[in-house]
Order: sequence, then C-alpha cells, then structure tokens
Amino acid sequence: MPEQNYSNHRRTFPPFHFFLLPVLLFTLIGSIVNLYMSWGDHERLYSAALIVVLSFCGVLAALISRMFAIKAQDRAIRAEENLRHFVLTGKLLDPRLSIFQVIALRFAGDAEFPALAEKAARESLKPDAIKKSIAQWRADTHRV
Repeated sequence: MPEQNYSNHRRTFPPFHFFLLPVLLFTLIGSIVNLYMSWGDHERLYSAALIVVLSFCGVLAALISRMFAIKAQDRAIRAEENLRHFVLTGKLLDPRLSIFQVIALRFAGDAEFPALAEKAARESLKPDAIKKSIAQWRADTHRV
C-alpha cells in the first residue's frame, strides 16, 4: 500500500459503496417506476406502493447502519486522540475542538500533534485545513 497522505487518505468499502448502495438505489428507482406504471391498475397499486416503501427502508437502513458504525469509530478516535494528547502533554485536548477537528488531527505525527491541536482550537480551523497543514502524515488504515 502506498504511503497515506492528504490526497489518498479517503477510504471506500467496495462492497458497500460500489455494490450494495447502487443496487439499493436502482431498486428504489425501479420500484418508483413500477408504482407510476401501476397507478391506474388498482390491483397492483397496493403491492407497488409496498415495494416502494420497503425499497426506501432498505436504502435508509443501509445509510443509518453506516452512520452508526462511523459514529462509533468517531468516538473511539476521540478517546484515542485525547489519550495521545495526554501522554504527549500531560493535558487533555482542548474542549473547543469539535469531533471533526479531532478526527482530522489523528493524521498528525506526534511531533506536531500538540501544537496543531492548539492552533486548531485557537483559530477554529476546519478539518480540511488541519489535514492540509500536516507535515508528517500519520496513516490511519483502520477506518472504513
């Protein structure tokens, strides 16, 4: 695997992003077309409407389950980075830092992490600006 940096740090999970999500979205679109085609046929209308509802629920369930997993990862990252900051400085992270700033800070190497965390809190840096200002990139290959 090539060295991780700002330009290649985003990750996708192919079974989810390139298979499940497209299949669910095409199913939803197809069910909406089926509902439209069934509009005049009262025998098919009820089942077509149920298929739309179930397809929509499938898309929603996939997205919500992904958001739950990411939220759990975000909490773990916040705890890890708080511990890392404490080990390096003897203090917890600044409470002004948002979870998104902390997530961006995880890519900073130990040498620049405390100063960058302080700068991010003081200047309210956006996560993207934090990532762009990292000189020594610390890879995170475990995030999905």
